[in-house]
Formats: sequence, C-alpha cells, structure tokens
Amino acid sequence: KPNGGIIFPNPNAPTGMPLPLAKIEWLLQNNTESVVVIDEAYVDFGTESAVTLVNQYPNLLVTHTLSKARSLAGLRVGYALGSFELIEALIRVKDSFNSYPIDRFASAGAVAAMLDTDYFDETCAKVVATREALIKDLVSLGFDVLPSGANFIFAKHQTRDGAELSSALREHNIIVRHFKSPSRIAPYLRITIGTDAQSELLLKALRAILS
Repeated sequence: KPNGGIIFPNPNAPTGMPLPLAKIEWLLQNNTESVVVIDEAYVDFGTESAVTLVNQYPNLLVTHTLSKARSLAGLRVGYALGSFELIEALIRVKDSFNSYPIDRFASAGAVAAMLDTDYFDETCAKVVATREALIKDLVSLGFDVLPSGANFIFAKHQTRDGAELSSALREHNIIVRHFKSPSRIAPYLRITIGTDAQSELLLKALRAILS
C-alpha cells in the first residue's frame, strides 16, 4: 500500500529474529517508490547483511552503529550505506537534526574499532557461541527460544509466567527484560548474552526458581 517509507531493524528487536535477504528483496521490489531503511545494529552477530543489495536497489538505505559489536556505546558513532542520491540528501539535512555531532575522540575511536578486525571477529564469535550454548540449556529447562541473529535471545517458559520469572530473577540479582505489552510478547524474556560465567549464573538461578 502507499506509504511514506519503510523502516525496520534486522535482526528484529526485541525478538532477535533475522529477516532473510529474499524477503528483504521482495519488500524492495514491491515498494520501489518508497525509501526502505534497515537498521542493522545487531547484524554482526549472525544475520546476513543487506549491504550486498545497496547497488541493486536505489531506494535502500542500510544503517550500522558502532555501539554494539564494535564496543563503542556512548560515542554515538554510526554510518549509512545507500545510493548517491540518498546519501546526498542525508548530508544536506544532517546538520538540521543531528543532535550527536561526532568529535575527534569519537572519530579516532571509530577508526581504531574498524581497523581492529581480529578483536571484532573474536568478540562476535564468542557471543554467538555463548548464545547457542545458552539456547540449548534454556530449552532443556522447558523454555521455547526464538531463532536469534543478535546478541540477545527471546525466550518463554512453557509453564511459568514471564513477569513472574523476571521478578524471581531480580531476587537473584539478575535483570532480564520483560515486556508487559503487547500481550503476544508478554510471556517472553529478553536475555542479553554475556560471558559463559554469567550464563551459568543465570542457569543456576533459573534451576532454583523452577524447582
């Protein structure tokens, strides 16, 4: 249907579920008169990037932040990839609404983070490995876990209420995100992936709560 533009995150937040490139292409092909903006904040944790489609679709704009996989949260550094026309339009208006101008410190940090590919690759691999191990352990405890391409997972227990589990985990000094609305995601917990040791603390607490 006619629209003023399409904006969505991939992978999704808060579910972490990735949208395949084939479906993104379908969206682009059926909305040629609209700008399609894809926020790929968490893409480095296992989701296929739509950057490969930028040269094929002039209506596509892909945005990346360095706050997640590049470990620069707080510096407000990111970038956009798109056609010459889209980038030119952004440059024309950016000073009118950009409340986070990039200073020299942020620029230096961004360059260093982009050049340190070894650390980036190692960190992402660790997050993915810990995520997959945690998913298996949660399933063994009776959780249903949605497929995730992010550094967090979305899980619900088959018999226990999400709000109840969230409150119980707080008693163990563990904070997970619970959404009261909309109702279809109220049973779920959004769990950020930490270290293996932190995962074990979470699992230990859940075993105690569920028993």
